[in-house]
Amino acid sequence: TNCLTTIWRLFKNLSDDQQRYEKQLIFEHPAFPRLCQQLLQNSRRMSRSDLVFSLHAVVNLGVPQNTLLVQTLLRVCQERLNQLDNRCLSVLATALSGMDKDKNVSALQAGLQLLVEQRIPTVRDIFILQNLMKCMGKSAPVFLKKKLEMAVLKEIDHLTFPNALRVFLALVAMNYCSNPILNACSKKIQENIQDASFRQLILILEACYTLQYRNIKLFSALAEYVNSTACLWDKRQIMLFLSAFETLGFQPRELMGSFAEKVTEDPEFLNLKNLLVVLRVYSRLNYVPRGQKNLFFATLDSCLNKYLPQITSTELLKAVYSLCILGYLPHRALGELLQKESKGELILSDDLHREQKEVMLHCVKTCMELDSPSFMKAAFVLTENFSSLVSLNLTKAQMALIELLGGEDMFRQNVQLPYKYHIDFEIRMDSERKKVLPVTATDVHADSSVQRLAFLFVPASAFCVGTTQPQGKLAMKMRHLNKLGYHVVLVPNKKFQQMTNENAVEFLKGKIYSEDDAFCSSEDNN
Repeated sequence: TNCLTTIWRLFKNLSDDQQRYEKQLIFEHPAFPRLCQQLLQNSRRMSRSDLVFSLHAVVNLGVPQNTLLVQTLLRVCQERLNQLDNRCLSVLATALSGMDKDKNVSALQAGLQLLVEQRIPTVRDIFILQNLMKCMGKSAPVFLKKKLEMAVLKEIDHLTFPNALRVFLALVAMNYCSNPILNACSKKIQENIQDASFRQLILILEACYTLQYRNIKLFSALAEYVNSTACLWDKRQIMLFLSAFETLGFQPRELMGSFAEKVTEDPEFLNLKNLLVVLRVYSRLNYVPRGQKNLFFATLDSCLNKYLPQITSTELLKAVYSLCILGYLPHRALGELLQKESKGELILSDDLHREQKEVMLHCVKTCMELDSPSFMKAAFVLTENFSSLVSLNLTKAQMALIELLGGEDMFRQNVQLPYKYHIDFEIRMDSERKKVLPVTATDVHADSSVQRLAFLFVPASAFCVGTTQPQGKLAMKMRHLNKLGYHVVLVPNKKFQQMTNENAVEFLKGKIYSEDDAFCSSEDNN
């Protein structure tokens, strides 16, 4: 056992290439078959710890699972399962988690799960608990996940930084979001953030995404730490941080600003793959650096032009789409894109992503019209047919507007606009925004003195996490509605639904009759 575990300890610290080479040397060494034979012969006389550590070592060294040695060790573990202490259970669970399902593995896992359920109240070691959580995995029944959660919470005061990271990842392995545990782990991580490696920081962000856990303090602390130590990180590492934040919908403003400077100062590191990542991140999170907006766009446009001879149609569409969302029209790339479309090379009939590409292309063409410097801001827009019905989640807003304004003839709902845009409610007011006008009185002709308010009730996912900063697509819609002659009023729908009816009326009254310029503009957020 000592020989095997020592080999494994040395082996696991090698690179993948070194492991392949060393594994071949180990398996070809004349002493290794003798060692395995001796282990096979003595398996039933070994101590419980030697037994499980031997199984763990041979499995991780890559001894085939269908060999007599591995299957014998599995059967002996089944026979002696009740003799194993908590530490041995943890090691056995780890070994089994890396094995394929077969008759012996399945039987042992079933027995292990029953034993773990009985033993949980006696486990006081967080390291063992997190290991059991990780090894029980997603298939563990909910009641067992709950028991493990309660056991960890009992020991949470003894949480160390390394264990906080392990528990975080163990919850991912179980696919179980426990906010009390995650909050405690997050606090410990923030206190010791300088001890975390690059890989650990990325794993934390990926775990938050998998568990749908949103902790603004944790995200802010991670972003601030990365930004303050930016000189220690490679540009590609910072880009990976930004990509991880983007998947979470969190906008690290300072980090994005400092990275934008690096891009404009030294764009040579932006290969095509990196360029597409940067475009995706900045467009979704709706961030353009103040003071160097034109330089930033020009740099990205120049990089994109450089790759036009080799870029695929899909990559070109994604790149142009991202820049258009930010309000920038890359003319040369646009010409190339439209040329590919005219040749039928952009969207093929059997394309699995055909619908998504059509939406992106429609967005690009809309931006070409509305974001063009030659486009004149509309004073009046003819609306298309609209339905008087509203969705269930807008019923509360509809009733509040009726109570506030005195009737349904004072606003319109489900308004369909050109370019496939839609607004939830439209209200028309006089030029001084003192009086709401009946929609029928202003329907038939254009009147520049009429103010048009577009109310958009949007989900929390349309904002950057923890803010009222609209993400890219919503910011683009706001910009375009403004071009079509509307003042846009954003209402976070979840927050609105939690209001009492009385508070909802007062809230909308404040939005409509506010003397301050409370109308939202996508430009205000950059």
